[in-house]
Amino acid sequence: MSDTRKTLRARVTDGPLLVVPGAANALTARLIAEVGFEAVYVTGAGIANTFLGTPDIGLVTLSELTAHVAAIREAVSLPLIVDGDTGFGNAIGVRRAIRELERAGADAVQLEDQRFPKRCGHFGGKELIGSAEMVQKVRSAVEARTDDDLLIIARTDARAGEGFEGALERAAAYQEAGADVIFLEAPQTVEEIHEIPRKLGGPQVINFVEGGRTPMVPLDQLDGFAIALFANAPLQGAVKGTLRVLEGLRDTGSLASVAGDLTGWQERQRLVGKPFYDDLEKRYSVE
Repeated sequence: MSDTRKTLRARVTDGPLLVVPGAANALTARLIAEVGFEAVYVTGAGIANTFLGTPDIGLVTLSELTAHVAAIREAVSLPLIVDGDTGFGNAIGVRRAIRELERAGADAVQLEDQRFPKRCGHFGGKELIGSAEMVQKVRSAVEARTDDDLLIIARTDARAGEGFEGALERAAAYQEAGADVIFLEAPQTVEEIHEIPRKLGGPQVINFVEGGRTPMVPLDQLDGFAIALFANAPLQGAVKGTLRVLEGLRDTGSLASVAGDLTGWQERQRLVGKPFYDDLEKRYSVE
């Protein structure tokens, strides 16, 4: 883990832009690695959607998140950026969350300034804690880590309620409190996207959600950003593909019409590492 943390910190500091898809489970993380991406975002929204079948409204517990992080860490050797929601409590709760997630294999932990229970950053009706309280949460997170290379990402959801300038003020305060990376969620125009790194400096995150509040901007126009998240893209693709297969089966009583949408048996086993476990069985077999 030390190596992945050093790798991620160096990349975020020196560039180039790191494009990071989201994973809600170990299989998706394996697919992200298989395609050639260089890091994985462990998405809280994705875990809520897939593990609980609920929207992203703060229902995932710290123990559930930690278990998912540990499983994903076991599956891939890429750096893991973990969505830590609001930190599971006050500044003291944040301290425990950072320690738990660090032990589970996180290389970066993202914390946000919403009031619990939080909501997806692209939902309406979000409420925020005070900036001063979030500053203390950031300080607690920075002091709680045992590995200085673990990145603390401070996210503000203030754009919707306090406007763009208010969100910038909060972001600057979190940066001053020691956050390694800043994540101003849900800017609403291309101009705002470009203003974030110009106004704040330091490593910045941009999050693109299909159907969300932030306009899509080509990657080559993201000067000043360190990380571009596509937190929901793999899940949205999986849901679409699953529905297509199920509807084909329902309508025809056969998989023939959707065969092109199915991963073959051998490929599926390869992706989950069956050859590796076959070798282990041979190694430890009793003659």
